[in-house]
Amino acid sequence: MFRPGAAGQAAERLAANYLESRGLRLRARNVRRPYGELDLVAVEGDTLVLVEVRKRSHPGFGGGAESIDRRKQDRLLRVAEAYLQESRWTGPVRFDVITLDGNDHIEWLQDAIQGRVS
Repeated sequence: MFRPGAAGQAAERLAANYLESRGLRLRARNVRRPYGELDLVAVEGDTLVLVEVRKRSHPGFGGGAESIDRRKQDRLLRVAEAYLQESRWTGPVRFDVITLDGNDHIEWLQDAIQGRVS
């Protein structure tokens, strides 16, 4: 998905604020590796929550969650593996997706990306 820098950063900021308002503790933003990026990393209870943020300004482009194809999921899982090894996280992990529409309406899809991370 094309996401200009400022618009993407604004969407991630809104998503981070949204998660924090629901009790999650933000741990990291924009965890980058050559093969991908985790937009947000948060903690909810004993669970590490890896969050992909998607903004779609026009409904004709489809929903944000639908834009996360198998290739994108594979890249996210690869970055997650690296992050988990580096951080030495040993608890449960889940992948969430936060979508924003053109009006910045947020939808939080918990456990939206299935894959094995350890």
